[in-house]
Amino acid sequence: MNPLPINVNSEIGKLNGVIVHIPGPEVEKMTPENAERALYSDILNLSVALPEYNGFYEVLKKYSKVFEVKDLLSEVLENGIAKNELLEKICKLGNVKPSMCERIKEMPATELATGLIEGIERVVESLTEYLSDDKFSIRPLPNLFFTRDASFTVHDKVMISKMASRVRQNEAYIMETVFNYHPAFINRTLNLTEEFDTSGKATIEGGDVIVVSDDILVVGNGTRSSTEGIDTLLEYFKALPGVQHIIVQELPPKPESFIHMDMTFTLLDVNKAMVYKPLILDSQRYPTVHITVDGNKVKFSEEGNVLKILRKLGKDFEPVFCGGDDRTYMEREQWHSGANFFALKPGHVMGYEKNSRTVEAMNKAGFEIISAEEVISGKKDPGNYDKVMITIKGNELSRGGGGARCMTMPVNRDKVDW
Repeated sequence: MNPLPINVNSEIGKLNGVIVHIPGPEVEKMTPENAERALYSDILNLSVALPEYNGFYEVLKKYSKVFEVKDLLSEVLENGIAKNELLEKICKLGNVKPSMCERIKEMPATELATGLIEGIERVVESLTEYLSDDKFSIRPLPNLFFTRDASFTVHDKVMISKMASRVRQNEAYIMETVFNYHPAFINRTLNLTEEFDTSGKATIEGGDVIVVSDDILVVGNGTRSSTEGIDTLLEYFKALPGVQHIIVQELPPKPESFIHMDMTFTLLDVNKAMVYKPLILDSQRYPTVHITVDGNKVKFSEEGNVLKILRKLGKDFEPVFCGGDDRTYMEREQWHSGANFFALKPGHVMGYEKNSRTVEAMNKAGFEIISAEEVISGKKDPGNYDKVMITIKGNELSRGGGGARCMTMPVNRDKVDW
């Protein structure tokens, strides 16, 4: 297998390689009691979510090479060095007893990969453990199918996230191990917070980082990515040649649908963007900061909204409004990940079918609307259209708090001809 170069210089370049995780039993290990700890406001029904996800997955395979996290992890854990390195981090974070950690190390690679994702139950050796409400030595990862968050690709590097919540940090450890040791990828990882943070307060997640072009990022600052986390990106940019731009959008702390930048703004084509208008264009409360980085020269300014700053930098995106023209529907459909689109190539995007006003706005903006089922069956060929929105089922998936972009971690895209 020839390793795939790490290369993502835009959100919309033709997709050549992407990592996903098919949701499994870990999702159904959430209960009403522990859902909040797992960062869910509701519990998902896997038997409903999985068919929805499979439609999304089959469309991805028609456009790109698709890697599954569990498969990658199983293969990496055959490497004793990789396994020991990963388990040392996971056991330390979870305060796993040394005796239990040694038992876990003895598990075969495939079984261990399953356990690290679906959870490994503790061996009860004391009254305290017997009476504990937490039956896991290593807890399940019900958020893992949102593969965007734990790592993200910027240019020729995979950035390893520092998750805002400890319950998700094992996801970042897994992705770091996969990229460092799997032969499918050229090792290009960078752990931003370990490299550049001195505050101890830095958090940064992939859902907040949008790669516009070679020299422009749009980054969300909110509950998941701190200002200190964004500062680590700034430090990295200082070492890059030429002038770099980071456009930082402050996000509301509530409701929870604003957890990441890509819940309010995503790119659709070389000249179109999906926008949650009340925040991106209308808000005076949450500032937008333009950071210009030229080596060690850094300039901060407030020059209007994200689209206005992008226009000044030569990237003119016409907004398509999440929820259409009605404020009530904007709010409702943003809540259901209506702004969270994923580009397969310029003008070819995926989004949830259920957000009917957003779908209508996409159609008015010139996008042909085709269902995932029509693409998979061959009834309709998206290649016949310059602009197309492929709709995916999401009545259950959206209850997890994310959409098509959240469920993908691209590793390689073609360069865009702007």
